[in-house]
Amino acid sequence: MHRPIYLDAHATTPVDPRVLEVMVPYFTEHFGNPASTTHAYGWGAAAAVSAARDRLAQAINASPEEIIFTSGATEANNLAIKGIAEAQMTKGRHLVTVVTEHRAILDPCRYLEGLGFEVTYVPVQGDGLVEVGDVVQALRSDTVLVSVMAANNEIGVVQPLATLGRICHDHGILFHSDAAQAIGKIPLDVQAQHIDLLSLTAHKVYGPKGIGALYVRRSHPRVVLAPQSHGGGHERGLRSGTLYTPQIVGFAEAVTLALGEMEAEGQRLASLRDRLWQQLQDLGDIHLNGHPQQRLPGNLNISVGGVDGSALLLGLQPVVAVSSGSACSSAQGSPSHVLKALGRSDGLAYGSVRFGLGRFTTAAEVDRVAAHTRATIQGLRRSGFGRSG
Repeated sequence: MHRPIYLDAHATTPVDPRVLEVMVPYFTEHFGNPASTTHAYGWGAAAAVSAARDRLAQAINASPEEIIFTSGATEANNLAIKGIAEAQMTKGRHLVTVVTEHRAILDPCRYLEGLGFEVTYVPVQGDGLVEVGDVVQALRSDTVLVSVMAANNEIGVVQPLATLGRICHDHGILFHSDAAQAIGKIPLDVQAQHIDLLSLTAHKVYGPKGIGALYVRRSHPRVVLAPQSHGGGHERGLRSGTLYTPQIVGFAEAVTLALGEMEAEGQRLASLRDRLWQQLQDLGDIHLNGHPQQRLPGNLNISVGGVDGSALLLGLQPVVAVSSGSACSSAQGSPSHVLKALGRSDGLAYGSVRFGLGRFTTAAEVDRVAAHTRATIQGLRRSGFGRSG
């Protein structure tokens, strides 16, 4: 029995065999605890962690000591947002973010609101991009943090980080970005983009699940965070817990490979994405979600009118594995908050499909998916089994 074609790379990616190869020895041969400083097993693991930290720092133009390992981007986001809020309480209790952020940003913000903090949720334009002027207008004298994701997990739009970061620094406000979807796909430079905190994860870039990192700027300005977990003083005291050496090694290898292939792979994926869209857009009442150019090369998010969203996904399942939005919120049964923020009706928000093309996607697979998607939409419309968008 053949498994469906995988086009859900924004949810997760398979571990690249080249990444797995470098990880395996750290499960069996070099299994020491990096914090064990009295013998060779610990020294070997510590050296591997140090080398990985160096590579990840180079990937974003940071210093190695500014990389704090976490279990993933969700933990990194929580550490950044809650850590800043707690550390900066005497300065102010106001934060700014964007309505289309991932739940890993929005939920910590809601939590802080319950503790008496204020959060301004900046709207986006119809193409998903934030208007810089709206962010400026949201800033206050007591604002301690602005958080804007680099690339949206549903519609793939890439926000103007450098402009936003410069504005924040001009106002003496810290700038954080969730770059879970961006690392290895678009250039990231924490210096040029004036980023103070940057959340990363491995499993969106062909690395292992369960490992991520938070970049924390050490100078100009020096960022002070309140730790959110305690118990050993690991990672500059910001994140206690035994470091997972195999995952860390795999994380660094995955990012290094992605950066080395980023330009060529980006062009290939953009070509395949456009090929898929070209075969679907003449169906009528079909809408591209997000800016047509300023987006991740492998992202295609569409809304289909006159079709029940659940029926559409069910019809696609035998041939292609896709989602209707964020993998973290797809089970909730409510329309995507991202698409609603773009002004889509409930019908179009429910009738959305996110195609996430990846490293192992081929042109033949794209053509097969396009043909099956066309047939599924046309069949549902003929049967009348749908709702108006």
